[in-house]
Amino acid sequence: MSQRGESSSSPGTTYVKQYGSMGRKLKVNVNMIELKKYPEQNIYQYDVDLVPERGVFKKLPAPEFMRSVFDQAMRTHRTTKLKGIPLVYDARKIAYAPSPICSSNEELVLDVSYTESGRSEKFVIHIREVAVINTTILTEFIKGKSSAGVADIQPALTALDLAVGSVVRSQMVGFNRSFFTRTQALPTSGGLELWRGFSFSVRPGIERLFLNINTAVTAMYTPGSLLEAIINILELRDVNQVRGGLSPQMVRTIGSYLRGVVLYLKHRGIQGKRKFSVKGMTTKPLDKESFEWEDPTQEGKTEMVTIEKYYQRRYNIKLNYPFLPGLVGRKNAVFPIELCDIGENQRYKGKLDDKQTADMVKFACQKPSENMSRINQAISNLGIGTSPVVKAFGMEIPNRLAEVEARVLPTPTITYGSRSREPSLAPSSGAWNMRDKQVTTSGKPLDYWAVLVLANRSYMAEGRVQNFVTTLVRICNQTGYRINHPQPPIVYGNPNADIGREMKKACDSIRLRPGDAPQLLLVILPTTNAQVYQTVKNCAYTTLGVQSQCMQAKHVQNANAQYCANLCLKINAKMGGTNQSLVGQNL
Repeated sequence: MSQRGESSSSPGTTYVKQYGSMGRKLKVNVNMIELKKYPEQNIYQYDVDLVPERGVFKKLPAPEFMRSVFDQAMRTHRTTKLKGIPLVYDARKIAYAPSPICSSNEELVLDVSYTESGRSEKFVIHIREVAVINTTILTEFIKGKSSAGVADIQPALTALDLAVGSVVRSQMVGFNRSFFTRTQALPTSGGLELWRGFSFSVRPGIERLFLNINTAVTAMYTPGSLLEAIINILELRDVNQVRGGLSPQMVRTIGSYLRGVVLYLKHRGIQGKRKFSVKGMTTKPLDKESFEWEDPTQEGKTEMVTIEKYYQRRYNIKLNYPFLPGLVGRKNAVFPIELCDIGENQRYKGKLDDKQTADMVKFACQKPSENMSRINQAISNLGIGTSPVVKAFGMEIPNRLAEVEARVLPTPTITYGSRSREPSLAPSSGAWNMRDKQVTTSGKPLDYWAVLVLANRSYMAEGRVQNFVTTLVRICNQTGYRINHPQPPIVYGNPNADIGREMKKACDSIRLRPGDAPQLLLVILPTTNAQVYQTVKNCAYTTLGVQSQCMQAKHVQNANAQYCANLCLKINAKMGGTNQSLVGQNL
């Protein structure tokens, strides 16, 4: 850990290069580029108000749309009103320029016409100066000669981040400071695919400024047929499996998947002619959901028609799956699932299930040499250092990673309970065995608990569940966490029903003494469905006020001792215990 000779919080402080001495010294390449030059001139901050030519936005549109309109305005006015000065924009309300684009007491107004999917709209952008950022404070901060804190230099760092991001964004799909590409994308379950990319941020160091580059991965919606995606997320062999209707859990799963996603309609001609976001789903299938319609061929005559009949008569489209519900968009318009496509370049913001998480971990896990190779290739291909925008903001960024001094510290000692066969140990190669180890401190003993099985009873017989519970209790007691009640109630529930009600039923099965409350629900899940898992957690913590421990049904079959030991550590921590600790001198 590096040490400073004086506190950097007092004016005039200078850094003293006095570092720690413990460990083995070596030099390493890091995922950062040292800036050879950084801005010394002022940076100008502007407030940006982008509005339609007529009317106002009820709420700001998506950042991608705002940036597209802004970029069109920059192309239109670059050599005239903007005088060739680059302007970098956060896609909301703020932009930065390396030189003034208008005087401090005037407003710059840019008219722009923007065309998307064949539809043209006119916008007006009002730009006015709100701050002048003196970059001298940035130089003084990294040299330790200022009392300024990180918050004081953040506006300058944000401007430089946006300048770098504007270069990367032109070649990759960007979200804030992270940028991704579909090249080498990995399909995963649930209508998603995994993309690789990088995150970029300008960071202060001691007497130096760095561009930090990290490898990144993210989950994206797989573009294409929405119907195929729904078959995937519901784990159906064929859509005809739901001819009898969707269960409430299926509706929640679809709703969670579609939250915030942009869909395109296929029946209006060229894809992209009409896009919309989903507000909800109809409660009835399309062959039963009806509304009052005036047929344009019979002016003045209205009649009640089903959505299925409407599409057949209005667009001459015979729906293949009228037994599915419809999607509700703006003004309560209803669209058939089979006529919708998922748009490109959309990031999934929901929680990944176990299968998707495992795929993500495997996809992201690369050797350090492979990550460094990818970063070096990105540095070379993106051409950040040669960008006129980067140069205009006073940065000189070379095409090579920085080399710094490092030390390999001694392995820390891990301690367990005093009754362990080996109460303390030093891990080897980052791993150690829990055999014959007891937890450091035991949580509150388990007296009131139940097992909720959300799997089919024919597949998960009660005797098999009890056998697993017996093994779990034995391992917990051996590990130092006490379970006083070895035969908790075993309750079967339906994962497609109201899960909160099923959990309440399991809690009610526990025999409690007056004044006591359920401590834990062990919930056995049939699959890795993230929606079911999240529903269990939400209900446990916000409705029932009970701890919950979820596990997959496949682990019940063999009652593996190592798996039970891992489960024990989770339960002990949830009940207030400590599994292991470090000795004081290693902290």
